[in-house]
Amino acid sequence: MAKSSNKNNFLIQGSILAISSILSRFIGMLYRIPLTNIVGDVGMGYYGSAYELYNLALILSSYSIPVAVSKLVSMRESDKQYRNAFRVFKLALSVAAIVGGLASVIVYLAADAWAKLVGDMPVAIPLRVLAPTIFVFAIMGVFRGYFQGKRTMIPTAFSQLLEQIVNAFVSVFAAYRLMQLHNASVDVEAYGAAGGTMGSLVGAIAGLVFLLFIYALNHAYIHKKVRKDRTPDTESYSELFYAFLVTVIPIILSQTVYQLSGTIDNAIFGQVMERVAPGEDTSLLWGLYSNKYRLLTNLPVAVATALGTSIVPALSKTYVAGDRKGVRHKIASAVKFNMLIAIPAAVGMGVLAKPIILLLFSNTEIELSAKLLTCGSVAIVFFAYSTLTNGILQGINRMKQPVYHAAISLAIHVGVLFLLLSVFELSVYGLVIGNVFYAFCVSVLNWNAIQKYAHYRQEVLSTFVMPLICSAVMGAVAYLVYQGIYRLCSNNLAALLPAVVLAVLVYGLMLVFTKTISEQEILGFPKGNVLLRILQKMHLV
Repeated sequence: MAKSSNKNNFLIQGSILAISSILSRFIGMLYRIPLTNIVGDVGMGYYGSAYELYNLALILSSYSIPVAVSKLVSMRESDKQYRNAFRVFKLALSVAAIVGGLASVIVYLAADAWAKLVGDMPVAIPLRVLAPTIFVFAIMGVFRGYFQGKRTMIPTAFSQLLEQIVNAFVSVFAAYRLMQLHNASVDVEAYGAAGGTMGSLVGAIAGLVFLLFIYALNHAYIHKKVRKDRTPDTESYSELFYAFLVTVIPIILSQTVYQLSGTIDNAIFGQVMERVAPGEDTSLLWGLYSNKYRLLTNLPVAVATALGTSIVPALSKTYVAGDRKGVRHKIASAVKFNMLIAIPAAVGMGVLAKPIILLLFSNTEIELSAKLLTCGSVAIVFFAYSTLTNGILQGINRMKQPVYHAAISLAIHVGVLFLLLSVFELSVYGLVIGNVFYAFCVSVLNWNAIQKYAHYRQEVLSTFVMPLICSAVMGAVAYLVYQGIYRLCSNNLAALLPAVVLAVLVYGLMLVFTKTISEQEILGFPKGNVLLRILQKMHLV
């Protein structure tokens, strides 16, 4: 039992981070509701467009730091090289401060150029407010990566929650106040969007302050272990810098190409729509796509992101030890756990798209937003799988593969998107289809690479087919319950809540009845022993 518990520890740690990420994204989704009602879909279009360039700069400078630091620290901590692990931490702090600071300045100065590129939207105003956040995130990423390398996701999880809670309150308040102060301006929605981006900056500062506090509490213990370290080989900073670059550059390139898909989509959409549909409000359409479709489909992908983050140090240690069976076990557990969440999420989003949009964004455009979500909900599965498998490939030291796969997929995606927009004139539907197609391409390439390099053959029936069958039954129940109750009371919330609750129960029971999940897999879940005892008492397993 202890061995099984140890093998699944990364799932527990990943689950802690996944729960935190889901809660954080849920909070992020909740505050978008009043924010959207304040600034409107057009203002959210400016907000989303500003975030495209910001996210690209964040990935280039800061986003990869937690994964790189966690991997380098984990490798040294596992060999009890505490001094070298701490030197990684100090080096990463210096690099993050320099690179994050430069990125913030560049984004601030490039704001006007980006505004012209995306169709003369007034996005420079929110983008300049957002720019300093990159520096804060770079420093925060080092602390998160250091704690993750020590095999604890709790500081990262709590800092994420605090960051989002502060972000939510500040975003809504600042957007409201800035729109009041600039209500006579033609760019009043842009000032509202700037209020939303101000929340990101203040939230990031709050998250960093929390991590500094946790580090201060553990400072004496960390330095005690460093002082007692008798490792004869102390790595020089030049050696560590080289190791850091070798680790971080493939991650940066992989994530940059990933983010480029959204950034390029924004630019292509703005340029092509001006030519093929000059009367269309591209700011409104981009707002629906980025603030509703992508926001809602990204929520379940938080699980894959968290698992991908936690599996890198765990897989690295197992892979370096030469435990190929352990590597395959971790891959199988992570992929199945991921799909058990992503597949029903995609089905649920698809069948309940309109009720969800109506509940969250009742004062904005409903019909088109719901159609976009129904059309593209399958992206949840492909993005969840591709995100997780990027982490798996990095964990088995195939750092270049995610870069190649993302670049190949992006090249195909750009061509497909241009055809969808300019030839077939699918407008915002072209964005959604292109988004799904991109994630699908990355998933296929990653699948093949894992089979090749990890000598791992994915178990299709229990990982994909059975969860899909269980999800289909769940989706049918959710749809029928919602429609039945709504016809009786014509109240969206009163119909949606029981539909969701029953759907979750039906899905869980279907997994057990069809034996899609085993007792051993249940034990690998957070509080799995408690869950297993409950199921045994109910004679379900």
